Amino acid sequence: MEPITGQEVNHSISLFDQLQSNEHEQIVVCSDKDTGLKAIIGIHDTTLGPALGGTRMWPYTSDQEALRDVLRLSKGMTYKASVAGLNLGGGKAVIIGDPRKDKSEAFFRTYGRFIEGLAGRYITAEDVSIGLKEIEQIRMETQYVTGIPESVGGSGDPSPVTAYGTYMGMKACAKKMYGSDDLSGKEVAVQGAGNVSWYLIKHLTESGAKVYVSDIYDDKIKQVTDHFDVKVVDPDDIYDVNADIFSPCALGGIINDKTIPKLKCDIVAGAANNQLDDEHTHGRKLISSGIMYAPDYVINAGGLINVANELEGYNAERALTQASRIYDKIVEVMDYATENDMPPYEASNELAENRIKAISKIKGIYASSSP
Repeated sequence: MEPITGQEVNHSISLFDQLQSNEHEQIVVCSDKDTGLKAIIGIHDTTLGPALGGTRMWPYTSDQEALRDVLRLSKGMTYKASVAGLNLGGGKAVIIGDPRKDKSEAFFRTYGRFIEGLAGRYITAEDVSIGLKEIEQIRMETQYVTGIPESVGGSGDPSPVTAYGTYMGMKACAKKMYGSDDLSGKEVAVQGAGNVSWYLIKHLTESGAKVYVSDIYDDKIKQVTDHFDVKVVDPDDIYDVNADIFSPCALGGIINDKTIPKLKCDIVAGAANNQLDDEHTHGRKLISSGIMYAPDYVINAGGLINVANELEGYNAERALTQASRIYDKIVEVMDYATENDMPPYEASNELAENRIKAISKIKGIYASSSP
């Protein structure tokens, strides 16, 4: 699966136009000839605090494709942190490369030195194709990394908390759609069989839901089918599954002009970032199709909540408790959307922006009154 689908990359738009249109503060391009490292770090907004967001590795077909992904992802992290009530800004990084061929200690230590050079403006963590091994290698060169192993006082893999938060958000969607948050007997189509999906499927099957799953990698599918009773679906057919809930848990841009007509679900609720290829167009198309959409950065905030806890001294119980409140946050977003006659994605955006503006105003007052 490609990280960007449907909408074409516009090569005619300049770098600074792209930054300004999304109100990004900074883009850092990282290149190292010896290791072959090619990475882009995006810092969207640091009003609430330092930018925290994971690093993902993917074989992007062009630099522009990677840039578009990091711009969208980092902006999403700003909104995610704000809605979750965290004192963090939004950042994200992408590494251009094949995660099954291009990894090495030197590669990730070099990347860690680039992060260290930002002096805390950006704090990284795990994301697609980046695991604890890579995090440990990055940490050899920088203190600005979270999601570190439990053996050294960290939280370890954030996937369980991401999945739990997604599960709780899914239950909240069911409550709004069906009048009950009981998922027993519900059919859920999960796109992607990575770490987050594994834990999400665990919650779903334990609650009595019937699960369909797809992935482009057979070994990931096997990890799921070895533990759970699920129905495997071809990646190209996952959109066509007649399910109550479609749960995107892979990469972004998969809700688009081609896939929306295929969907046979009541709810879209998953852990992937930037699920809507075009937020305005496809967010409204889902509504016109009678499909409820859980804004991705709200429902998948468990991972950010988990690693953010490391900054205060990690406590697993506290992280899970905070992630469970995603249920209430989804209800708040849906209620706000109804009260203001707007799509859920617009409601969550407005709630996030309102908090950022309020804190920005306070900081402005403090700055103007200081000697």
